[in-house]
Amino acid sequence: MLVMILAISAPTLALAQAPGNGPVQSYDFSDWDVLLKKYVAPGTIDGVRLNTVNYEKLKTDPAFSRLIEGLKSFSLARLKTHEDRLAFWINVYNVFAVKMVTDNYPLESIKDVGSLFKSVWKRNAGMVGGKEYTLYEIEHEILRKMGEPRIHVAIVCASVSCPDLATDVYKAERLSEQLDAQMKGFLANPGKGMRVDTGGKKVFLSKIFDWFENDFESRGGVLKFIRPYVSAKDGQAVGNPGLHISYMDYNWRVNGSSR
Repeated sequence: MLVMILAISAPTLALAQAPGNGPVQSYDFSDWDVLLKKYVAPGTIDGVRLNTVNYEKLKTDPAFSRLIEGLKSFSLARLKTHEDRLAFWINVYNVFAVKMVTDNYPLESIKDVGSLFKSVWKRNAGMVGGKEYTLYEIEHEILRKMGEPRIHVAIVCASVSCPDLATDVYKAERLSEQLDAQMKGFLANPGKGMRVDTGGKKVFLSKIFDWFENDFESRGGVLKFIRPYVSAKDGQAVGNPGLHISYMDYNWRVNGSSR
């Protein structure tokens, strides 16, 4: 009898832990995590330090194809919490932005994929759960509606002036910590995030904070929001009511490398 119970229990346990049947609700981004660590590395492009991506090698890695295929059949009903959904769609945006580049590589800019009649953001980027999504839909119709302005330093549009592509996947249980780290890292990069002039009377910010200014309004505005994420010296300048804000030019050159 004991042998029979064990024989029944073992596969039942395996079934409970198998993808699609177990307690784990979110998509398994372990392939993406490996790819990020394998093909993303610090570099410099046009004098800007950033995390560069080896698109040429990544596009031929079977793990990338496996990742894209897995998303096609993933059920969104398995995302149970706000954090699950937020982490999932941030990861998906980044995967699909990279896919948009690899599908058209080599290219100078992700914007080259678009045309006069349809921008790259409104072209189908990939499939989730049997439905095609554009980068525009993921960013504006899903992520922005979730009320978390830190997404703007986590989703990466494959360009030099974008925030760095993180080398870890976003996870629900660590999401706030990861988003904080991204915000701090982006603002600490004077080539594309933020820099303060020597007199502390003028700040240069990424155009991202201009484009999505409204997303920060509910948190007191851009300057109030970013102040906890910068150094004490820069925080004092950011808190200056007479501070003048300018926005940096945005470099759309692809954030690629050939290593």
